[in-house]
Parts: sequence; structure tokens; C-alpha cells
Amino acid sequence: MKLSNQTQLSEFLLLGFSEDPALQPLIFGLFFSMYVICVTGNLLIVLAIFTDTHLHTPMYFFLTNLSFSDICFTSTTIPKMLVNIQTHSRVISFAGCITQMFFFILFAGLYDFLLAVMAYDRFLAICHPLHYTVIMNPRICVQLVLVSWVIGVLNALMQSLLVLRLSFCTHLEIPHFFCELNQVVHRACSDTFLNDLIMYFASVLLGGGPLSGILYSYSKIASSIRAISSKQGKYKAFSTCASHLLTISLFYGTSIGVYLSASAAPSSASTSAASVMYTVVTPMLNPFIYSLRNTDMKKALKRLLLHK
Repeated sequence: MKLSNQTQLSEFLLLGFSEDPALQPLIFGLFFSMYVICVTGNLLIVLAIFTDTHLHTPMYFFLTNLSFSDICFTSTTIPKMLVNIQTHSRVISFAGCITQMFFFILFAGLYDFLLAVMAYDRFLAICHPLHYTVIMNPRICVQLVLVSWVIGVLNALMQSLLVLRLSFCTHLEIPHFFCELNQVVHRACSDTFLNDLIMYFASVLLGGGPLSGILYSYSKIASSIRAISSKQGKYKAFSTCASHLLTISLFYGTSIGVYLSASAAPSSASTSAASVMYTVVTPMLNPFIYSLRNTDMKKALKRLLLHK
């Protein structure tokens, strides 16, 4: 790493969605509203589960962690973008960019692994109901979440340290609303082969691994549901998975869409717009997905809001 380049480079410019000043208030209002809805909704889910003893089960324990991850995930990117719009600035410091990148990778990875853990939980509940309470004891639940955190932290730390070894030229513009790893790496002046290699393997292992586990779990769940004789039994079993399936579809569907759009047009503003789906929209919708069709959650939220 060339220290001279590192001292010269003190900041990046986040280009965001549009340079038109007339559109900035609209963009600010839209993202501020989505951020408030996301944080408020997920915080209510966490408080409702925490205060209601009926919801102190493995499924809701994992949902608490997923909601907390949603809050942190959006908080790594949106507040900085809102501040930049208000101050009419596109600047983010080099240290701020690396920090934002670290936490974004951390919470994206954590979110990914939590979805896999929740799929495993549903697999045990439906396919092995007699052994569920023995296998999914509180100790195992905590260990699964801790492992997800450790893997997320190690991956984020590795990716961020690899960026620090790169040399950057001055006045770098990032065609995004946050410091996305791939965009930052490919604006380096030095060789990025190692970074690209690690990013590829991390995507395959840490992205494909949990997805494979989710697909395997739901293939077994589908087989078990088909074996249930009564329609009511099938509906009850499927209803416990419906919210999680919808969240998985939103997260992976939009993530893959971003990857494909980035491959087709790496510097296009469409990549930033597509990123909004999994960085903001999906976390914002999760509280609605998990509460609108869940009777227990509805009751817990009513008790929380009415202080009963």
C-alpha cells in the first residue's frame, strides 16, 4: 500500500441517484419515510417479542435478531445519504467509507445466515416435531446466532482490510448512494486481483452456502407437507413458513437482480436504484410480512401499543 496515495485520498464522492437539485427534497422525503417506517416497525417487533412471554420461542428469538439486523442494515447507509442531501454534499471520508463498508457487509452477511437458521428451525418444527424442543433448546439457539455473528464479523473484517491494502487516486466518484464493496474496489489504482478473488469466494461460500441450506430445508418441508392427509393440517404447516418464504424471496430475488444489473451495466444508476430493494424496501416490509398474517404477533403488538 502506498502511503502517499493514502494521505492524498481523504474522501470519496457518493453520486447517489440524481444530481438534479429539484429532485433532492423528493429523494430525501422518500428515503426518510422508508427509514422511519423500517426502524419503527422492526423496533416494535423486537419490543413485542421481548415483552410477551408467549413469544419466547426459538422462531421468535430468531425473528428478534432478524429485526435487529434490519434496523442496523438500513442504518449503515440511509442516515449518511440523508445527511449528504441536507448539507448539499456528496462527500464521505475514507475512514467513513471503510467503516460503512464493514458494517454493511457484516449485517448483510448476518441477515443471510439468520434466514438460513430460520429455515432450519422451520425444518425441525415441521419434519421432526417430536425432537424439536430437545434440539432447538435455548443454548443451541444462542449458539446459532453467535456463529452467524462471528462469520459475519470475520468476513466483513477480511474484506475491509483487503480494501485498506489498495492504493487509490484522488477525487474518486462512486456511482452509488453508499460505499458498496465492489464499486470501491474497482476504483483503486493498484491491482485488485486478490480482492476480486476473495469477493468471489465469499459470495459463493457465504451467499450460496446459506441459500443451499434454505433450499434443502424447504424441499424437505414440502415433502412433509405433502404427506399430511388433512387440508387443514397442510395449511397450518404451510402458514408457519409463509412469512419466512416471502422474506427469502424478496431478499434473494432483489440481491440477484442487483448482481445481474451490475454485470450488465456496472456504472449505471440502475444498479443504485435496484440496490434500494434489498437495502431498504425488504427490511421495511419485514415487520408487515411477519405481523399481518401472524395472530400471535398481532396480539403481542396490540398489548404493547395499548400497554396491556
